[in-house]
This record gives sequence, structure tokens and C-alpha cells, in this order.
Amino acid sequence: MKVHAMPIVSETTTTPDCKALFTGFMKLGLMGFGGVLPLAHRMIVDEQKWLSESEFTNLLGICQLLPGGNIINMSVAIGMQFQGVKGAISSVLGLICAPTLIVLMIYQIYAHFQYLPTVKHLIQGLAAAAAGLLFATGLKMLRPIFKSYLTLFTIILTFIFMLVIKLPLALTLAILMIINLVILGVKKS
Repeated sequence: MKVHAMPIVSETTTTPDCKALFTGFMKLGLMGFGGVLPLAHRMIVDEQKWLSESEFTNLLGICQLLPGGNIINMSVAIGMQFQGVKGAISSVLGLICAPTLIVLMIYQIYAHFQYLPTVKHLIQGLAAAAAGLLFATGLKMLRPIFKSYLTLFTIILTFIFMLVIKLPLALTLAILMIINLVILGVKKS
């Protein structure tokens, strides 16, 4: 049974082979301490030009709905799109092999020194830097989707549902989808 991948890209300027997928995602995995999403955007959209800004944002939205880590899902989807199953495997292995080895080594060191005040402060500083990178990437990703009042309304509702009311992601998405469909249905009438 042959599976045909649904195209996720249309405006790309380069088509990576398995080696490029492996090395690109390996570099991403090696640079992404504290989370790779901000760096993934830069590497995939700006540097490699594998996806456009809007394609990246759309694919990330899909990957967030799937189980597992967003960036792992994205590496599978991008690898599958360009090189099929071999590309998906190359991308995931590139993303996780070196960081896994590094984490194993660093954790051994951390386990011995985690009680030192300097180490505790270092970890808090790194967490703040990672949060800042994630926030900056979120703002950058808003540009291509910030085209209507409905988008702004949906973003505000998302913050309310997720941060104030603390609804689960699946329920928030279902409610937002219904609200958007109703509003679009009313507009067309």
C-alpha cells in the first residue's frame, strides 16, 4: 500500500535531500538548548528556505494538534514531504541523536551539582531566556496570520480560555473552531 504525502509546501526555493535534512535538523537540535522552536523558524524559513513564513505557521498549527513534541512532528512532516519515509527518519534522527547524547552527559554533571546556589540561579536564568525566545517567535509568527479582526478575536479568546479559564487545548480548539465557523457562516449570509 503506497501512501501519498499531501503537499505542505508550495513556495519553497530549495528541495533538501536526506543528508541535508539530517544535517539541518542536527544543527537545529544542537543549537536548541531550552527549546528549538525559535531556532527552527529561523533555520527552516529564513536560512534553508524549505518553507515560507505562512507554510511554517500552518504546519506548526497542525503539529500542535498531534501527539508528541511539535518540533519532532514538524521534522517528520518536512522530511516526509521532501524525501518520503527516508526523509522523515533522517530528519528525526538528525534532530534527536546529538542532543540525546549531550543531555545524558549534562544530566550526570547536573545530578552532582544541582544543590549549589549558583547552579540553581543559572537554571532560572536559562529558563527566562528560553521563555523570551519563545515569546519573540510567537510575535514573529503572528505577522502572516494577523489579517483580520476574526484572527485578533480568536487570539484574545485563546488567551482567555487557556490562561484565565484554564481549559484543555482540545476543548479550546473545538470551541474556537465552532465560534469561527458560526462567525464565518453569519458573514456569508
